[in-house]
Amino acid sequence: MDWNRVEGNWKQVKGQVKEQWGKLTDDDLDVVEGKRDQLTGKIQERYGIAKDQVTKDIDTWYGTQKW
Repeated sequence: MDWNRVEGNWKQVKGQVKEQWGKLTDDDLDVVEGKRDQLTGKIQERYGIAKDQVTKDIDTWYGTQKW
């Protein structure tokens, strides 16, 4: 998985992230700036989900994107 693609296109990708995880605010997404570990932390914080599950959810989401 090449997460650099997400980081490099964060301004375009963050809309897709917000569609998937609607509890994330624009401020949350601005702080994340495409960094996977920070995205994981924000999703954990907003949804109260364990890190392992969030990691799986992100992997699943990433795999469904049309890059």
